[in-house]
Amino acid sequence: MSDWTMGPDGIPFRNAARVILFDAQGNTLLIEGHDKDNPSRHWWFTVGGGLQEGEGAREGACRELAEETGIELSASQLLGPAIYRQAIFDFARGSARQHETFFVAYLDGREKRIDRKWTQSETQVLDGYRWFDQNELRQLQKDGAALYPAELFSLLNRWQHGYDGHVQHIGINESGN
Repeated sequence: MSDWTMGPDGIPFRNAARVILFDAQGNTLLIEGHDKDNPSRHWWFTVGGGLQEGEGAREGACRELAEETGIELSASQLLGPAIYRQAIFDFARGSARQHETFFVAYLDGREKRIDRKWTQSETQVLDGYRWFDQNELRQLQKDGAALYPAELFSLLNRWQHGYDGHVQHIGINESGN
């Protein structure tokens, strides 16, 4: 967790930006990851990660999207912010606090092939990507799969064919990722 700073409460902290990405058919791109210290813990989440020093959330979201998928978007192509989330979660044998800004983006028929450019630390915890349609997302939820933030299941359906301009505020979650 080298890109994290120690917070005043002794919990590692960082600001992050994420992209909720839809293709032209309304499918959503999610990443599957696991806790390297507890490989039985798996979850799905959106593309994104920690902001670099001095970097804004839009720029960081675009950088993370390009680094993790090879898909390049400009900051003006990101809609929102759609979600502000503050979370405390267990990962790598400890707790971490992250403040996240989520944006929505639509690919409009462009190539959705993923060109992974994961860092060494990402390859230790990321398992792969998958585009999900709404039926597959419902089945994922029925199967009890973890999706972070958990509220994303309902929001993806709402934003599938267009961002409505509303910002969701998701507070501290002591148990999730």
